[in-house]
Amino acid sequence: MFLEQGIKPENKFWKYLIGSVFIIVASFIGQIPFSIAVLYKTFGSKNFPADNDAALKIFQPNLTLFLVMISFAFAFAGIYFVVKHLHNQTLLSITTSRKKVDWGRVAFSFILWSLFSIISFLVFYFKSPENFVWNFKLIPFLILVVLGSVLIPIQTSTEEYVFRGYLMQGFANLSKNRWFPLLMTSLIFGSLHVFNPEVIKMGYVIMVYYIGTGLFLGVLTLMDEGMELSLGFHAANNLIGALLVTSDWSVFQTHSIFKDMSEPSAGLDVILPVVVIYPILLFIFTKKYGWKNWKEKLTGNIDTVEPSH
Repeated sequence: MFLEQGIKPENKFWKYLIGSVFIIVASFIGQIPFSIAVLYKTFGSKNFPADNDAALKIFQPNLTLFLVMISFAFAFAGIYFVVKHLHNQTLLSITTSRKKVDWGRVAFSFILWSLFSIISFLVFYFKSPENFVWNFKLIPFLILVVLGSVLIPIQTSTEEYVFRGYLMQGFANLSKNRWFPLLMTSLIFGSLHVFNPEVIKMGYVIMVYYIGTGLFLGVLTLMDEGMELSLGFHAANNLIGALLVTSDWSVFQTHSIFKDMSEPSAGLDVILPVVVIYPILLFIFTKKYGWKNWKEKLTGNIDTVEPSH
């Protein structure tokens, strides 16, 4: 069982606090190249960025993507170090309860959400084509495809390993139940998006989407006894989004196919995924993988007997 793999007498919750600090420090170290590049670019000028949003717009999009994503590679290395040396676990033990990673599950989730994302975009595009302009430039786009295909899954996987893997098991150690890790990781995951420029533009109602997405990914992990489905979903969400459409008010500006020129507002596109699309996805996954015992898997107490494998 996935959560039980982290339940050990020596795995006290304070270790997860120390481990989290270590991972954050590793991420900050990974941000040094970006900081140096910003200083070099603006040295001696009066155009030093006033905030992080301005700093992200100093370089052309592909270079910005590369520099920013380095920090996630460092953070992932931090996760590996902490799991192995502080908790004496394998990376597999915070990935899945299966004997090896089920890449078929990752691929199915990735393809399923990619299709949903593309269809959803097409619906909005044909409904209001005046809100979008053609942004496609072949060479920058091809570079984005290569960079994005490598770096974005590192970013999304790092976030999944932190929230649906490491902290999910950490809070399980603390509470010895399932609902508390699910709730806490969802709230923390959503809250960390509060400084995104989308929140400034749309208001705090968009937090419903961020927290709801965290909850959805947590449900996937607990019901499926592993992170494979959440890994595939998160990678598809960010990669397809980066390739399809960008805007001046999003976290990243990319050399995407389209650019959204509309004034952002928290409307149907914020609420629809949480109340309609995510339940549909859960229904599909339930039918495909035969999920049962929802109440027990999402809210039940945890058997503290150490798993045999």
